Amino acid sequence: MKNIEKIDLEYLKFSDYKELQDLMHTCYPKINDPAWSKEQIRTLTSIFPEGQVVIKIDGRLVACAMAIIIDYSRFDDNHTYLDVTGNDSFNTHTPDGDTLYGLDMMVDPEFRGMRLGRRLYDYRKELCEELNLRSIIIGGRLPSFHKYDDLTAKQYIRKVKSKEIHDPVLNFQLSNDFHVKRVVKNYLPEDDASESFAAILEWANIYYSKPEKKYKPDKSVVRLGLVQWGMRPYKGWDDLTEQIEYFVDAVSGYRADFLLFPEYVNAPLMAEYNHLSEADAIRQLAGYTDRMRDTLAEFAISYNVNIITGSMPEFKDDVLKNIGYLCKRNGEIERYEKIHPTPDEVKVWGMSGGNQIKTFDTDAGKIGILICYDVEFPELSRLLANQGMDILFVPFLTDTQNGYSRVRNCAIARSIENECYVALAGSVGNLPKVHNMDISFAQSVVFTPCDFSFPTNGIKAEATPNTEMILIVDVDLDLLKELHEQGSVRTMKDRRTDLYDVIIKKAANR
Repeated sequence: MKNIEKIDLEYLKFSDYKELQDLMHTCYPKINDPAWSKEQIRTLTSIFPEGQVVIKIDGRLVACAMAIIIDYSRFDDNHTYLDVTGNDSFNTHTPDGDTLYGLDMMVDPEFRGMRLGRRLYDYRKELCEELNLRSIIIGGRLPSFHKYDDLTAKQYIRKVKSKEIHDPVLNFQLSNDFHVKRVVKNYLPEDDASESFAAILEWANIYYSKPEKKYKPDKSVVRLGLVQWGMRPYKGWDDLTEQIEYFVDAVSGYRADFLLFPEYVNAPLMAEYNHLSEADAIRQLAGYTDRMRDTLAEFAISYNVNIITGSMPEFKDDVLKNIGYLCKRNGEIERYEKIHPTPDEVKVWGMSGGNQIKTFDTDAGKIGILICYDVEFPELSRLLANQGMDILFVPFLTDTQNGYSRVRNCAIARSIENECYVALAGSVGNLPKVHNMDISFAQSVVFTPCDFSFPTNGIKAEATPNTEMILIVDVDLDLLKELHEQGSVRTMKDRRTDLYDVIIKKAANR
């Protein structure tokens, strides 16, 4: 081995991805496509950077260890890798959990014998002690098990422990003071060398002290305020925003955590441009979007409510999109986009689809937002559910009852299949002086999964159809947690991700 000048242990960075990908292919040559995705690495380095570490020798990445923190009481010793990682979403990571769970550890074969693995384990142990976690749990592969057809997995492990069989992975873990808790089948179905068996191993932190129970500020019961907005002529900006503030004030008076406006909430302002073509008129409306965002952001702070602004047109770099903002009551602003413009939006206005899909962390749960037509594409909400979404908000605008039925019925399905709440808010009334926005039909509603802790028909509450009003609804996030683990059916856990999955494909830069 050549002379080594420097060995560094440091946090894994997203910019290390290419080297990490090469390392995984080197370390796991017998596993099909072993590399972690860019999105997974981005997530892990974001939610728990100190849990993802690498060793670099003279600048070359030669070893890596990745981990999350979990509340182990949510699982049992018979869990699989997908169970403990939330189907690779890592939404099981719990900063106030009690267990450091090792996801992966690898050392370049060229540098084995230098005790790099021990350095990584020592780091994990120090981190476990520093964070006052009860233990480290790992799922240990059995890479030599396929050579012993006459042994059960339990017999194999016993012979490894008694030194009758050498297993490079298990021997190393046992030498680092881990003990076997259980042998599980189908831990990693794609691990042919281990015949999908794994040993669940634990290292106990002898310095662990059970913390006193503390008050948790995270909300369980979340109050939603849905505005069933009346489309009608307004005299101008001041008249429109006065009505918007009226609804913000009303919903805030009920101490709501979220306020949802519908799609194209500021459409009445297009009346001033009705002498133009429809395409030119909506581009003029886009000129109000930044001002509307800033106004609603001020309302969110002053009225102490997280405001989902519905949607508004945006015209930048000669591209027209349908976008909206989450204006948090702490002053933060986040943006979302309509991925699928309707055929009418494309044909009449020249609308383009967005390319951003993500969840948002708030002080009242993790939420997702899909604008109208997007809720009719189940893969979008599944991506959000994989990221741990509790509530899906859907601002919409439909002109006919059959159009509304499409949105409504798809939203019901999204609630059941993703085990989340879905809140819809739409517009009613009509705009006689705005082309292509003549009439509106809506019934705002909050849907739930259909199980014993929820309404039998999956409807938590709904507004009066075609009437301007607000709908105030409480939803309990703890009921979702129980559903995920103990529901009559568990649509998220029971998915056959060994056969299919939904993943995010990064859009090309535009």
